[in-house]
Amino acid sequence: MDSAMTDSLFCIADSLVAKLASHAFTEASRVLGVYKDLQDVNRTLSIVKALLLDAERRCRVDAAVREWLHQLQWIFNDAQDLMDEIEYAAIRKQVAKVHGSSTFVTKIGNLFSRSNPLIFRFKMTQRIKEVKGKLDKIAADRDRFGLHIVHDDNRVVHRKETRTTHSHVNASDVIGREKDKERIIELLMENGSKSVLSIVGVGGVGKTTVAKLVFNDVRIAQSFRLRIWVYVDQECGDSSKSKHVISKIIDFLNYSTSSFANALGNLDMEILKNQLKDKLANKKFLLVLDDAWFHDRIQWTELRDLIWLDAAKGSKILVTTRSRQTASIMSTISPHHFLDSLSEENSLCLFVKWAFREGAERRYPDLIEIAKDITKKCHGNPLALVTLASSLFGNVDKDKWISLRDSEIWQDENQLGFSAFDISYDQLPSYLKQCFALFALYPINYVFDSFHVASLWSALGLLPLESNNQILKHGPNQCLNELQSRSFLEDFVDYGTGSTFKLHGLVHDYAKSVARPYSHIINSSFGSRHRWIVRNASFLSNDVTTISATARTILFPIAGVGATSMDLLNALASRCKYLRFLDLSDSTYETLPQSIGNLKHLRYLSLENNKSFKKLPDSICRLHNLEVLILSGCAKLEALPKGLGNLISLRHLEITTNLHCLPEDDIARLSSLQTLRVESCKNLKSLFAKTRLPSLRVLVVSGCSSLRSLPLDIEHFPLLDTLVVDNCDKLELYRGT
Repeated sequence: MDSAMTDSLFCIADSLVAKLASHAFTEASRVLGVYKDLQDVNRTLSIVKALLLDAERRCRVDAAVREWLHQLQWIFNDAQDLMDEIEYAAIRKQVAKVHGSSTFVTKIGNLFSRSNPLIFRFKMTQRIKEVKGKLDKIAADRDRFGLHIVHDDNRVVHRKETRTTHSHVNASDVIGREKDKERIIELLMENGSKSVLSIVGVGGVGKTTVAKLVFNDVRIAQSFRLRIWVYVDQECGDSSKSKHVISKIIDFLNYSTSSFANALGNLDMEILKNQLKDKLANKKFLLVLDDAWFHDRIQWTELRDLIWLDAAKGSKILVTTRSRQTASIMSTISPHHFLDSLSEENSLCLFVKWAFREGAERRYPDLIEIAKDITKKCHGNPLALVTLASSLFGNVDKDKWISLRDSEIWQDENQLGFSAFDISYDQLPSYLKQCFALFALYPINYVFDSFHVASLWSALGLLPLESNNQILKHGPNQCLNELQSRSFLEDFVDYGTGSTFKLHGLVHDYAKSVARPYSHIINSSFGSRHRWIVRNASFLSNDVTTISATARTILFPIAGVGATSMDLLNALASRCKYLRFLDLSDSTYETLPQSIGNLKHLRYLSLENNKSFKKLPDSICRLHNLEVLILSGCAKLEALPKGLGNLISLRHLEITTNLHCLPEDDIARLSSLQTLRVESCKNLKSLFAKTRLPSLRVLVVSGCSSLRSLPLDIEHFPLLDTLVVDNCDKLELYRGT
């Protein structure tokens, strides 16, 4: 998907510009003497970003522009790595200044002796010039590719094609929605007051179809003599949406031509209000607002009250929307009506109806068996079922059906009817599109954990800088809430300190389509020729033989399946120098190689549930960018590395160990530590008797059967707001002195 590439580039461009403008990065570049050199990069970035707006529109039809985008991708990667190098160097200098007494840190300090700062500055200046030169060249290439600078960025409301809906429906074409229709009719007719009911569901699940069934039902026609159908055009911005809806209502009631409807849109709002009042006064009506997206509760309330101003008692508004947030804003009837996927039986019936002429399916039992497999892959989504079945209509070639069942079509949005998701996806900001695409790294039906997902997004630098400081807090974050409100997530459970959720099968397929070519699940069928472009890789088995040097993410998402090969471990530690997220959960290693300390860009490292792990090398303390270190479930861990306190970016630490005591002095030097989990430490007898953790906000102590003492005092934990103690039978909590 070409738009996925431009989304990725917009996301990187935004993050680079934001980082260059941030106070922390500005200070770091000044300390290292490269501030002025970077300002030239910033100016060129702004030009390239403006060219991207034109390139996005043309890349679908122009192969040369797509090549320009591919070149830009690698240059942006270089720019990201360069800025990470600068940040890392500044952090190392800070560590040398704060912890300069240790042997380890003294070696670091030598890098910043009287001569070495000049060497470092020279090398960084050369790299900055190299990156700027590449950016200048690709910006200058705009004439060769015919690109123009575009300053008006309206990508958030851009859609690939204009969509509209109408109220007509052939009821005989609809399968499996009778119960939904009856429930909605019951809700609309049982309450005599004015009210709003929302139908909520993922794209393509049939919200509009069910609304049409309700709208055309004879009981509704008898109860609501005035029925109005309005499609809420998403091209319309929030500020003008009320005027847009009012114009559409008047247009519907006048049966007017499109030219008259356009004229209505140009009328003064006061005139439109008066016309609306004349049309609806003293009438009992049903108004359907199809595909609604309201984000401003005040704006919607004002519009609703205007529509209801002189309406008769019992008037109703029926809303269809993908967004739970919109449903919450607009509805007065709770709960909303959530539209589920079709059952397997109904899915097959719908598929057969659209794939065969009436009755013809009885002559092809072998095709019906293939159809069962195809319909399972559609996960009960009517849009996908109808689209695929229609592509087979009149074709009884068994090989054709088998080819469809076994093909790569499940990753192609055009053939699968993924356009139903396009409106929801297109309205996401660039960084959130990239966050969504990373769901493709996990297998279907995977149960996601909010902390793990948020950590991945943060490690890859996808989040706005103002969100990054908060993202590792427990609990659902704003990004997940936004995706959930648009029905991208299902089975969402908020358990207070976090949340879990799943993806609908079709949503998972859509994520895979927008993630290509940079994020993949690697399995035996994944060709080696594709590996060189993979930036984010997950493995469903432990027989991994190849690791791309370009990788930023490596993970093993299936519980109980982890890395086992030492060749893999040595390769990623030596080759993947830009790795940011490394999840080696359920692996079988006893230790990590010293070369792990070379992964200076690493933000996340997990060895969770590694039953054999005994020791971390001291070189891990060079990972000054590390934000999350997970050692829970490492019951054989014999020692923590010397110099742990040098991980001054570490915000989340989980430990299981057979030690009798933790290196509390080192832990106390973790100046950014916000969350500490001490779990299943069977030999641990006391914690933090004399240690102060000034930044700690969350402390979890569980399964420490020998633990006897733990202070609870503001002097020890001045910012602590969450304490969880579980299954520590001998523990006595006390206030420190």
